[in-house]
Formats: sequence, C-alpha cells, structure tokens
Amino acid sequence: MPKTIIQAAILPAPPDRLFDMYLDPVAHAEFTGTPVVIGSQPGAPFKAFDGGISGTILQVVPKRLIVQSWRAAHWADEDIDSTLILTFWPDDDGGRIELVHVNVADDDFAGVSQGWQDYYWEPWREYLEELQK
Repeated sequence: MPKTIIQAAILPAPPDRLFDMYLDPVAHAEFTGTPVVIGSQPGAPFKAFDGGISGTILQVVPKRLIVQSWRAAHWADEDIDSTLILTFWPDDDGGRIELVHVNVADDDFAGVSQGWQDYYWEPWREYLEELQK
C-alpha cells in the first residue's frame, strides 16, 4: 500500500528564494548536481537525476506552494504516480520547506524518504552555505 512522507527542512535562504530556486532549472541543477527539466506553470514537465525521477507540475501558488506528480523510473508499472506538495515558509534561520509526498510506492518508501535528505536537503544546504562564503 502506498505511503506518505512528511518532512521539513530549514535552509539558509529566504523562502521566496528557495521557491524560485526549486522551479529554476539552472539553480535546481546547481544544488542537485545533475541537469533538471522543470517549469513554473501547471503542465510543465519535470525530470531530474538523468530521468531517475519525473513528473508534471500540477499547481503553483507563487512564492508559497508547488504541487507536482512524481515517480521514480524504477517503480513498477502498477505503482501509481505519487503527488509531491512543497510549501515555503519564513524561519528565523532562513526558509522552511514543508514536504508532503503522498502515494510513494511501498517498496521504495525508505529510499525516497532518505533520498530527500541525501539528494535535496543536504546538497541544497551545502550549496547555499558555500554561496555565503
């Protein structure tokens, strides 16, 4: 049965900047380290990690909310697409991204959960800290 991931990350940049970075293919690629296809309008395709993950932007509320369909390339055909919801909030230490990732394939739940830490939150934090030097 698909599962839901709930996480939050506090990063050293204002939430507006984090929002913009996520939807900017150049900035997104810089902090993840791989080419990214992404747009800021509903219907825009999303591809990252050499096609390892893909989806579509479903909804955008500027500077506040991103909703996208999301799936890993290795998921089984019968696994439904998951839905990723990212919200962006101010925090005393910069910006807070709250993530709700719904319908993650059961057999990949641990990998996707850890993947957010390993491929997004930590590299993004390190990238922003390097820029501040």
